[in-house]
Amino acid sequence: MERRRTSAIDVTVKLGMLGALSIVLVLTVNFPIFPAVSFLKFELGDVPILLGAFAFGPWWGLLLTAVVSIIQGLTVDAASGWIGILMHLIATGLPIVIAGLIYQRKRTLKGSIIAMSVGVIAKIAVMILCNYFISPLFFASAEMPYAAAQDIVVSLMWYIVAFNAIKAVANGLVTYLLYKPLSRIFFKKKLFAAKTDS
Repeated sequence: MERRRTSAIDVTVKLGMLGALSIVLVLTVNFPIFPAVSFLKFELGDVPILLGAFAFGPWWGLLLTAVVSIIQGLTVDAASGWIGILMHLIATGLPIVIAGLIYQRKRTLKGSIIAMSVGVIAKIAVMILCNYFISPLFFASAEMPYAAAQDIVVSLMWYIVAFNAIKAVANGLVTYLLYKPLSRIFFKKKLFAAKTDS
């Protein structure tokens, strides 16, 4: 019982550290890639969350996403309000869960690459839907009806797709580069099985 309690505390502390790191990364690495969609900011906040999902499981990763989304939505991106929180939760949560579930079934180097690749595709797909249906809420007003705001978003959709592809791939690559040193120092266990597939 004591060992389980210690383990739960250990996981909670490490998830808290990963969540804090995610917020720090959003604050320090935060810039637009395309001026046409300057409201979309490139950041590496998904890296700690992805590492958490790989180390502790997809549902812990989703919980971490929810906590980070709320904190970020109330502080760093307070101007975006509940819409920003919802967008972040969907945009990060769905790919994190998908990647985490795949990796959970195949804990190898090859499995991690497949998991992150599918996660990238899932992020691009879900962000097309989110931007089509949710983003217009940012621009809609008495002077600009929702349908007109949606037309503007559609006109920028190729920029949005390219942005999310770049962001998802970059987060995946950084995660891939960091998992080994962090698994030895931070997690004190192998994130990936010793066996590596060719």
